[in-house]
Amino acid sequence: MNKISIICLGVRDMEKAIKFYRDDLGFETEEKGNNPDIIFFNTPGTKFELFPLEELAKDISTDDTPKIADGFGGITLAYNVEHKEDVNKVIELARKAGAKIVKEPQEVFWGGYHGYFTDLDGYYWEVAWGPNFKYDDDGMLVF
Repeated sequence: MNKISIICLGVRDMEKAIKFYRDDLGFETEEKGNNPDIIFFNTPGTKFELFPLEELAKDISTDDTPKIADGFGGITLAYNVEHKEDVNKVIELARKAGAKIVKEPQEVFWGGYHGYFTDLDGYYWEVAWGPNFKYDDDGMLVF
């Protein structure tokens, strides 16, 4: 087992989340509706999914439904860029889309440059550039 096929985020308001990701940030999807039951975005290597949070909890277990809570769950999502200045551009795009900027772009101890924002449901996204980041022909980060 050595792949991640889909990353699913449980969201509280599908319509607002779809506007944030599809319309404001530019995530690509074939879905044209504003409030579908589920939505998949096409990203290099992994599908990105939004699903109503309460429905996701029920899907996991109807007998022992996971507790829905606010706050940091110990996971971040990352958007890596090829050029240092793109970190600032993506953070500004997220800000305009309604994201909360929790860490303004800055130099990092490992030689890179990054910032963090949270989406409308509080999921943390890191936007990062590294001097040694390389990408394959499909846009996948190669270490």
